Amino acid sequence: MSGLMSRAVAIVVAAGKSSRLGGAIPKQFLELGGESVASRAVRAMTACPGVEGVVVVLSCDEISGPRDAALRRLDRVLEVVPGGSTRTASALAGVEAASDADVVLVHDGARPFVDAALVSAVLDATRQHGAAVPALPARDTVKRDDGAGFVAETVDRVPLRLAQTPQGARRDWMLEALRLAVASGGEITDEAQALERAGRRVALVPGDPGNVKITTPEDWSDAVRRVDGDDQPFRVGHGYDVHRFGGTGGLVLGGVLFPGEKGLLGHSDADVVLHAAMDALLGAAGLPDIGHYFPPGDPRFASADSATLAREVAGHLRASGFRIANLDLSVLAERPRIREYVGAMREAIAASFLIDAARVGLKATTLEGLGALGRGEGIACHAVALIRRAKGSA
Repeated sequence: MSGLMSRAVAIVVAAGKSSRLGGAIPKQFLELGGESVASRAVRAMTACPGVEGVVVVLSCDEISGPRDAALRRLDRVLEVVPGGSTRTASALAGVEAASDADVVLVHDGARPFVDAALVSAVLDATRQHGAAVPALPARDTVKRDDGAGFVAETVDRVPLRLAQTPQGARRDWMLEALRLAVASGGEITDEAQALERAGRRVALVPGDPGNVKITTPEDWSDAVRRVDGDDQPFRVGHGYDVHRFGGTGGLVLGGVLFPGEKGLLGHSDADVVLHAAMDALLGAAGLPDIGHYFPPGDPRFASADSATLAREVAGHLRASGFRIANLDLSVLAERPRIREYVGAMREAIAASFLIDAARVGLKATTLEGLGALGRGEGIACHAVALIRRAKGSA
């Protein structure tokens, strides 16, 4: 079969909007070590000697623009074509453009770290079996959700695999499979699924844990560290928040309710202490601010308990490979006096971020009557966070 499938062309699909990562620039065009993520993905594919060239698929509004031009200048880019309204349609556009290919390898433009050895392994398996996909075994115990937030069953993870790209196939097989998928109107999650639905057997090739897809802010932080060789064990961040009095609820500072005090005005519980701490931690890790994770005006966070939000932020830090070394917080307020509450606040703040209270510093100062805060119109807080990289996460 290999003699019938000698010419291999890669299709790099870079037409997505990257809604999960957020930001104005789609993730595939973010600069990573001096070049775009998509550019790295293209070069990674052409690093495999068996790949003769690459067809890049962009969204229609990128065609003829500067990003299109930059990708066309890369070595062995055969063509840049407009994609469709879905991932499936975009992949199909790329395969149709690779008209002289015998074999196609469809790769995600948000996977910039694919290794030439993996590409070669997928290509060899495709030439031998007609279609192949790299995949990793499921390492954790797998639970199936019953749809109501409870475990329906524990799934046997032994036969389960987590698919990666590039996904290869004979061009005629891939063309048929993707056309059927588009015609059916149902979006598929990857090209191998389209091949399966078309009745083709897809061989499994051992995947590479380093062949990560950039999807979330945590993925982006990991990618930046990987490219920059960031081996600094500690990172520092600063956060600030201020709210005026006028809320209908009670006053909550550092997760502690102050009985009889006027509340602060805000979409959530307006806890300036925890809000400043969250922004300091997120900033130290190079992650988006709390407005990204908990957008103002989103009804899900109306009157939200900031301690719950803080635990989620702590989870984002852990997922990015960081641990909290300490927090230092300065409350700026004419009232209330927090001295008798400091112990309880330190304990509550520590519990919110899942750390020991010994890692939390807390003090307060007045503004000596100066400005809006000095007139007692609100409360503010400055936060400084020190985080450290967890062992094995560099």
